This record gives sequence, structure tokens and C-alpha cells, in this order.
Amino acid sequence: MSPVNEHGQPVGEPLDWEAAPRPVPVVLTGRYVTVSGLEHAHGADLYAAICSEADDALWTYRPAERPQTPAAMDAFVEGQLAHPTDVTFTISPRGRGPEGIATLMRVDAPNGVVEVGGILLARTLQRTPASTEAMYLLAHHVFDALGYRRYEWKCDSLNEPSRVAAARLGFTYEGGFRNAVVYKGRNRDTDWFSITDAEWPRVRGAHEQWLDPANFDASGRQLTSLSDLTRNPG
Repeated sequence: MSPVNEHGQPVGEPLDWEAAPRPVPVVLTGRYVTVSGLEHAHGADLYAAICSEADDALWTYRPAERPQTPAAMDAFVEGQLAHPTDVTFTISPRGRGPEGIATLMRVDAPNGVVEVGGILLARTLQRTPASTEAMYLLAHHVFDALGYRRYEWKCDSLNEPSRVAAARLGFTYEGGFRNAVVYKGRNRDTDWFSITDAEWPRVRGAHEQWLDPANFDASGRQLTSLSDLTRNPG
């Protein structure tokens, strides 16, 4: 039951809270992947990983079209680095170069809220322990190093792979915002998902159990799915 103020009105629980620090580029190293600030990357490497003609579908739900040349990719990288608050990271599987990017964006440090978005993974990175661990490392950094209260995931409501990924990773669906965005000349309804700091210990434990080498057989196949582990029993 919520506390009641002197006027008899229900109010939120009091918090011992100070504004969280803003994200900055860091290097996060896991068992399968390294996540590092975009400034460490070369545009040519990212272009080779995610910008071939066969990669057009990777860019469908992004606000920008696929860069058509290495120079255009360099301009894309420079634009990401120039953003005053967003911090974009590269995702590099162990022993390989960058094969994806993700951004900590829409930073609301006074309220402890940040979104992970702009996620773009090469086909070689999709559906691998490395891609899952990258998402775990970013969430771990946001909650456990920076002390945020809320971690958001938003996507085009028609982007079913993104919706499935959010649920698998332990985000809770909160609802849809109709006519939220116009991009590439078309409407976007946006679905919202989140993990709160109260939920994070359970979600963190599920990720760590899934990422443990004991969860994979000799062929690298998972023994227990992350969806089963992150599913909220309540």
C-alpha cells in the first residue's frame, strides 16, 4: 500500500536518491565479447561487418539508410560520436573486430533512466552468446556501476525480432505509443519495455546462469533457454 500524505492522498515511496552519473565510453570485457566506446572503432571495419548490399534488411527499422560507402560509414560514426549525451558502443566477439553497435541514449540522469537502442548486429553476431553477453554487460554497467533505476528498450511495434529479443533478455512490456514517430516517410508505433533496479538482480542472475559455459553442450547448443530463465514467475 502506498504511503499517504498529510492531505490523505496516496503518494510514491520516499527515496534516498541522488542523480546518477551520465554514461561515458568504457570498455566492458566478458567471456565471449568486448563492448567498447565507438571512438576505438574504425568505420571501415564496421562498414565491412554491417553495410554490404546483403545487409539492407539490418537497417529497415533504423532512422537512417545503410551507408553506401566506407566514407558514408565514417560520417555515420562521426555523427554518433558528436551526440552530446548518447554513448555508442561497438560489439566485438572475442578474437574478432567490431560486428555490431548499441547506444545508451535518451539519458535522464536526474531520474536514473536510460535507454539501450540503436542496436545493429551483423548476421555473424546474431543469435550468439556474444550478442547476449553484450546486452548483459551494458545492463550490468547501467545498474551496478552507474546506479540507474530504469533501463528502457523501445522498438517499432512491427519489428517482431526486436520485441522477441526484449522479452528474452528480461525486459517487461509496458505498452504501445501510437503514431509516435515519422521516419523514412512512414509511421511508427513504438512499443516500450523496461527493467527496473528492483527486477535487475533476478534478470542478472538469469543472464549469468545462461552465459555459464556449463549451460552449453559440446556442440555449443544451449541446455536451458534464456527465455525460460528470465520469465518472471509472478
